[in-house]
Amino acid sequence: MIKITLPDGSLREYDQPLSVHEVAASIGPGLANAAVAGRVEGALVDCEFMIKANARVSIVTPREPDGLEILRRSCSLMLAMAVKQLHSHAQMRTGSVLGDGFFCEFAVERPLTSTDLPLIEARMQSLAATNHSIRRRETPSPSMHPEHLSVYRLGDSEYLTTGPHVPTTKVLQAFALDHISGTLQQRIYGTCWSSHQELQQWRLPPHVMVVSIDERQATYAQSVTETLRRTGVRAAADLRHEKVGYKIRQHSQTVPYLIVIGEKEQAGGFVSVRSRTGEDFGRMKVEAACEWLKQPGNEHV
Repeated sequence: MIKITLPDGSLREYDQPLSVHEVAASIGPGLANAAVAGRVEGALVDCEFMIKANARVSIVTPREPDGLEILRRSCSLMLAMAVKQLHSHAQMRTGSVLGDGFFCEFAVERPLTSTDLPLIEARMQSLAATNHSIRRRETPSPSMHPEHLSVYRLGDSEYLTTGPHVPTTKVLQAFALDHISGTLQQRIYGTCWSSHQELQQWRLPPHVMVVSIDERQATYAQSVTETLRRTGVRAAADLRHEKVGYKIRQHSQTVPYLIVIGEKEQAGGFVSVRSRTGEDFGRMKVEAACEWLKQPGNEHV
């Protein structure tokens, strides 16, 4: 017998090895439909991972941060598939989760433009509706791959990527593409959420835009954004691989406040706050910035 201990401490016994998805299904159909991955003895694994010995197991859904990250990671694969179907000359170079979304980088013979994004997004919606499986492929020499990378198959293509991934594309419903940059080496950026309601909330104009100077500050800038949100400030982050001056000019047209994150801010654990008109309010700790932005009179500029 295989004994599975669930997060609430309850114990379930099974008479043969079973997958994470089968554990979820044995608990309830709703959980099985929501599952995007599992934790076995604390390690994140795909839903198809086979449990062959006694273990502590929890089911990961998009309602938790790890599950949402898995959604976004898988959405980047679906973006790569859509671009390849529409533009056979495009070769995917890399893809990753970034802030509230994801990006894919392509080498292209003919640069794509922002007018291509609606068509690519529509193809992604079609792929999600078709419900393609995303499967990890066991390789004879896993040591040949960089650490933490595995081969996953989606459609007729294989990708060397960090896992886990969602079991099927039907889970990927609330996403949007919002930016493309570069010429012959191009990045397409998008966002992905667990529900359309969350996607619509993300689309609301932010009160504060957190801008990273370069990608080295992306993680800190996103953590600042999430701290602002937890205190009730409507915040978004621009972590794109673009010049900081371009990002500041773009957001100064519509966003009341900008928080700029560079090396010094990251090292010191603080932020630099300025208004859309260029007024500099100086550096302050993140918690102090949250309180300052919520004070009467600072709600609008």
